Amino acid sequence: MKPVGASVARPLSSPETTIPDLVRRLGDDSKHLLSDEVRLAKLEMHEAAHEAGAAAKFFAVALAAGALAAVALTVLIATAIGRALNGHMWAGTLIAGVVDLIVGAVLLKLGIGAYAESPRALGELRDAQH
Repeated sequence: MKPVGASVARPLSSPETTIPDLVRRLGDDSKHLLSDEVRLAKLEMHEAAHEAGAAAKFFAVALAAGALAAVALTVLIATAIGRALNGHMWAGTLIAGVVDLIVGAVLLKLGIGAYAESPRALGELRDAQH
């Protein structure tokens, strides 16, 4: 297997070279060029997939850490409110839950707004409506 981008060294055409020979050489060169381009595209796709996989792993770890931090913060807020209400932990939990729902709704609305502003998303929404 020759390396990507390697070219076949051929002498320049001579006056004795016929048109069918030139056409045959053009066909052979085109096949080699296409083969090299496909091989290069495969290598680039493999590299891009590897990088995307590594990024996905970091994203998953960050998402898990963020979820854990959100749960810990909710427990802290619920406990603090419950103690402030003379030990009524149920009220602290209820208030913290409502606050979590409000924050989640605001973030969801912001996310939908950001997605809707995307040109690609606009096209998909238009296609879905028709």
